[in-house]
Amino acid sequence: MTNERIALSVGAGPRQRAFAVVGGVVFTGFGAVFVLLPMIADRLLARLTGYGDPFPSYEEARDLPPGMLPPALHDTAVPESFRLVGLCGLPFVLLGLYLLLRVLRTAAWLEGTRASVRGAFGVRTVDLATADIHGGTVVYRAGGDAVVRVPTVIARDRDTGRRATIPLQGMGLATLPPYELRALADAMTAGRPNNGRDADAHLLAGRLREMADDPLGR
Repeated sequence: MTNERIALSVGAGPRQRAFAVVGGVVFTGFGAVFVLLPMIADRLLARLTGYGDPFPSYEEARDLPPGMLPPALHDTAVPESFRLVGLCGLPFVLLGLYLLLRVLRTAAWLEGTRASVRGAFGVRTVDLATADIHGGTVVYRAGGDAVVRVPTVIARDRDTGRRATIPLQGMGLATLPPYELRALADAMTAGRPNNGRDADAHLLAGRLREMADDPLGR
């Protein structure tokens, strides 16, 4: 094994990336409108009603036209309940930012036997040569009722319990390229005994090598 850094072809394809970025921008913009609307409305009404003019009492202002009354005495002043509408936009802003970060930051790579997976907010690194290894599946919605099941390699550090999930489907590909599959298999079996709890890792590595030898799935 070498310590060469091998970038794995995980994450969304160009079309999915563009769609997710547009969706993230729309959600963020929609939420931002809700957050800013009460403040904009409050300032607009303040300018229209002459907010800030000192009136000690209603008796001194009752003879003025309605348009000149300060917000405290005017029926069109922004109520507190309307200001709370801005809070409804925060979930949309957070969701939009999460979509953007998840799509733009998602990546995975190998350095020797250590696999790193980067998500929206952090990076998880696990040594594949010593971790508990097993296969899994991640389910994605592909629009409408369509569901895509992507096989994965799940590695759990035996000491810390940290988990890293590596999808075996590349960007716009049915599986990761053969070179990357073999690199994962080699990292999983480097210096690992082939009996006991380590036997499953060798079986899964063998399956990855079979996939690499038959990338078309014949």
